[in-house]
Amino acid sequence: MSAAEHDVLVLGGAGVDTIVYVPRLPLPYADSYMIGSGIETRAGQTGDFVALGLSALGLRTHHLDMVGDDGPGDLVREFHRKHGIGLTALPLQAGTKRAVNLVGPDGRRLSLYDSTRADADGRVPEATVRGLAGASRHVHVSITQPWASALPLLRESGATVSTDLHNWDGTDGYHEAFAFDADIVFLSATALADPEATMHRIAEHGRARAVVATAGAEGARLLADGELTHVPAVEPPGPVVDSNGAGDAFAAAFLFGLLSGEPLPVCARYGAVAGAFACTVPATRAECIGRDELLRRAPRGVADLPAV
Repeated sequence: MSAAEHDVLVLGGAGVDTIVYVPRLPLPYADSYMIGSGIETRAGQTGDFVALGLSALGLRTHHLDMVGDDGPGDLVREFHRKHGIGLTALPLQAGTKRAVNLVGPDGRRLSLYDSTRADADGRVPEATVRGLAGASRHVHVSITQPWASALPLLRESGATVSTDLHNWDGTDGYHEAFAFDADIVFLSATALADPEATMHRIAEHGRARAVVATAGAEGARLLADGELTHVPAVEPPGPVVDSNGAGDAFAAAFLFGLLSGEPLPVCARYGAVAGAFACTVPATRAECIGRDELLRRAPRGVADLPAV
């Protein structure tokens, strides 16, 4: 075990989501809908759920982000207290980040993000970032503002860095800064015209040791050491009810494997198992796969993945 105070510092991605289960997606226009499953607002955006997934797997996790002094901010702070995750919450005048997630019967989601709840001027608390990153083995950076400005500081810390580009289209320059300055890059293949070409471009122009593109039920692609392999999807342990948080769970389990010294194909297998588990958990419930169940469902010997 490293002498570092934290295994992982999660940077950014704190906020609240309002979850609405709708009869179908896309949702046809109507004057109104009756939502029998209820409408619930809870803490938990990408950084929160990566932190939760890491903590559930036994990693010492700390979360740093800007959070408003408001009701949603109270939900974020309580989320971390409840789950025993350290949180450094810096003031955000615009208010805590929030989104509305529409979830269809098949578990697919449509997220509506409130872009007014962001500090876009690029200011980061340099001393705080340096201190926390320097006390961590690894830093996972969310692409939420203003954390792009922290990337040079993370390099100084000596910690390895990962990021999740989510549904990047492969061209947007804001995401590119994260893609080219991380050791491990996660992204969704959803909006990519040519996922493999984008993955190779990230590896060639950046510093990534591994690039992972997830594609839901089609599995994922792993690019490592110049070799592209396919990571098969894993059968979920129950009915698929919600895809919210599946990518965050994948990233957390992959990083668990990485920090445990596992080969990258095993890390990817861990990610696939955790992502499948997340799809069986309603987004209104904060629950991630634990270490024992992950290791039971993904034995360490599973390292051979088919080439693409």
